[in-house]
Amino acid sequence: YKQTTGGAMGSSLTLTLANIFMAKWQKNIVEEQTKTGEFYGRYIDDIFMTWNRSEEELRKFLDDVNTWHPNIKLDYKIGNSLPFLDVQLTNNNGILSTSVYHKPAAEPYVTPFISDHPRHVFINIIQTSLARAVRYSSTFEAFNYERRYIKLMLLYNGYPSTFIENQFHKYLSDYISTSPFLQMIDDEKKFFQFRQKLLGQPTPRQS
Repeated sequence: YKQTTGGAMGSSLTLTLANIFMAKWQKNIVEEQTKTGEFYGRYIDDIFMTWNRSEEELRKFLDDVNTWHPNIKLDYKIGNSLPFLDVQLTNNNGILSTSVYHKPAAEPYVTPFISDHPRHVFINIIQTSLARAVRYSSTFEAFNYERRYIKLMLLYNGYPSTFIENQFHKYLSDYISTSPFLQMIDDEKKFFQFRQKLLGQPTPRQS
């Protein structure tokens, strides 16, 4: 058996070679986007880019891009609000806003509270979900929506309400309301203070 195209799945070298290949493949796109002051970003095989010219021109450009290499074909979506990985990006009259993206088919399952795991596993699930909500939500409204989603998801998986509230309280302790009935960031200013602090910290992968 002789592999003539691509790289072996699971090989530590394959991803590096793929990134080298894609860096060369995308060079013209990056140059085009840079000339017009647009954004272009890629993570492995997912691409996000902005465009301020007509949709017809964009489709023509992307169709041309799909002729550059027989094994590289872009399946693209165009719109004012699109997901990129697990972030939903929305163009509100020229201003980009972000929120957490959940795939329509995604089920609200996490490790059930009744499972035989150490307590820190359940705590980490809550903290990770909240960190993602704060990092990805560019508005207070988006954060509150995701906070409610997290709580409902945890309740669905058997997490006691008191445990959820205690962990929310601990995580957001520096910025929560003083009211015992609303242990939560309760205004936009507090949210942005907390978000700015969190964004300045490295992620586990970066640290």
